[in-house]
Amino acid sequence: MQKSKIRSGGLAAFVAVLALGLAACSSGGGSSTTTTTAAAGGGAGGGVITIGFSQVGSESGWRSANTDSIKGTLTKENGFDLKFSDAQQKQENQISAIRSFIAQKVDIIAFSPVVTSGWDQVLQEAKDAKIPVILTDRAVDSKDTSLYVSFLGSDFILEGTHAGDWLVKDVAGKDTKVVELQGTTGSAPAIDRQKGFADAIKSASNIKIIDSQTGDFTRDGGKKVMEGFLNKYPGGIDVVFAHNDDMGLGAMEAITAAGLTPGKDIKIISIDAVHDGMQALADGKFNFIVECNPLLGPQLADIAKKVVAGESVPARIVTEETTFTQEQAKAALPDRKY
Repeated sequence: MQKSKIRSGGLAAFVAVLALGLAACSSGGGSSTTTTTAAAGGGAGGGVITIGFSQVGSESGWRSANTDSIKGTLTKENGFDLKFSDAQQKQENQISAIRSFIAQKVDIIAFSPVVTSGWDQVLQEAKDAKIPVILTDRAVDSKDTSLYVSFLGSDFILEGTHAGDWLVKDVAGKDTKVVELQGTTGSAPAIDRQKGFADAIKSASNIKIIDSQTGDFTRDGGKKVMEGFLNKYPGGIDVVFAHNDDMGLGAMEAITAAGLTPGKDIKIISIDAVHDGMQALADGKFNFIVECNPLLGPQLADIAKKVVAGESVPARIVTEETTFTQEQAKAALPDRKY
């Protein structure tokens, strides 16, 4: 894995390098903003690190756990002055929040992009202001990778691959019709999870994706789309592949309302492993879950402190995750933190 080569003794030297473009390569409503004031002790030389964080929204249980981890870690006790903004799943709100952080002259900006495209201009503004940017959870497709210093998050393609690999083994050559509940259109997890799953099953001619629609990562969205699938393909769906647990749970409700048994009449494969999803798996209503760890706060804090101190940080940091069967979910639930 390539690592950034930021070598300086302090923030001033770091941003000078960033400005020269030598940072390493890697791949309706207004926003709501809150601020947590920090005590001294977290930044370079013992100072406070002022960090602006723009969150996607609160569309799922995963996102709520992610927000709690960020807010619970970037506290005054840990030496941070956190300025938190909820974009309510709108890119324009995130762009406005980032520009507000720039105007406030924060030390670092971190954000989880709503979609992958359309960030170059505002990220260039941050670079011109000599404010380093850290991507969390989701990537951007900017060709100029000097616009951010690191990307912390899951390997979404691998998550989709794990889901597809399990299905190939589970159906063992049996003809299988799959419907797919996609995440938000244009978002990194939706794009990558779809690709990973499709690549994993492409050699299995017995498995066919008969329909794919977005449920916007929400339970209600997953339920509505699944209701449409059930009406469109009566008796013709074997498996649901949901890009997150919330949509899978919505699909579960729709399947039950249609008089079918989720997990038996129609299998459900999902990604996230939040508590409600894990409970559904333990109860046999889901069949397989790929974990996507939302607890990124501690890693983000560590990266931010290193950047401010002028230390080298990896250009890409992949979170450690696993997969769960029914028995594994039962074993993990008692100690589950989200």
